[in-house]
Amino acid sequence: MIRFAQVTKRYESGHEALKSVSFVLDRQEMAFLIGRSGAGKSTLLKLITRVEKTTRGQLIVNDKNITRLSSRQIPFLRREIGVVFQDHKLLYDQTVFDNVALPLVVAGIGHREASRRVRAALDKVDLLNKERLYPIMLSGGEQQRVGIARAVVNRPVVLLADEPTGNLDPQLSDEIMDIFHQFNEFGVTVLIATHEHRHIDRLRKRVLELEQGRLIRGGEGMED
Repeated sequence: MIRFAQVTKRYESGHEALKSVSFVLDRQEMAFLIGRSGAGKSTLLKLITRVEKTTRGQLIVNDKNITRLSSRQIPFLRREIGVVFQDHKLLYDQTVFDNVALPLVVAGIGHREASRRVRAALDKVDLLNKERLYPIMLSGGEQQRVGIARAVVNRPVVLLADEPTGNLDPQLSDEIMDIFHQFNEFGVTVLIATHEHRHIDRLRKRVLELEQGRLIRGGEGMED
C-alpha cells in the first residue's frame, strides 16, 4: 500500500529531512510514526500526499509511483488519501456539514450523493446531530472529529494523521485514537504521527521510529 524505497528528502537549504528511508506499510495495516521534533515525521507524511517531492528514491502509494506523477495527476492521488491535522484546519465561517462536504464539492460529487456521504461520515464520528453548528460552537475533541469526518468522506484507502491528539486531554485523546482504529478495522490503511507512547502501548500496533531523518525502527525486511 505504501512503500518507501531508499527515499531521501533534501530541501533547498541543504537540510536532509529524510535519509534513505525504506519500509512497507501493507494494505489495511495501522502503524504509528514516532520521533522527536524535527526527526522528519511531517516531511514523511507530506511526501505521501505529494505536498513535498522526494529528492531520491522511489515512493509507491496504492500501486502508484508518486515520484513520477504529473501535476495533473496529483489531485486524483489526494482523493485516495485522507489527512487529519493537529490544528483541524476547519473553515470557521462554514457549518460542520459544509466543512465535511468540501472535498466532495472539489471532486464534483452531486448534491444528493454528497449529502449522503457527509451524513454517513458524521455518523461514524458521532456528530450527526451537530451538522448545522459552526466549528466555534464545538469542543476541541468535536472539532477533531469533524476533521476526521472530512478526511474519510471521500472513502480514502489511506488515512494519515499528524499529531491528531496533541491538544486533547487523555480521555478525548483515547476516543480519537479509537476512531482511527475503527477505520483501520474497516479496511483503511492508517499511519499516525504521534509523540504519545500511551496509545502505542494501548493499541499495540507497529511502530516506525525516525531519528534525525533516518528510520531506526520498524523498517525490518527492507534494505538500509
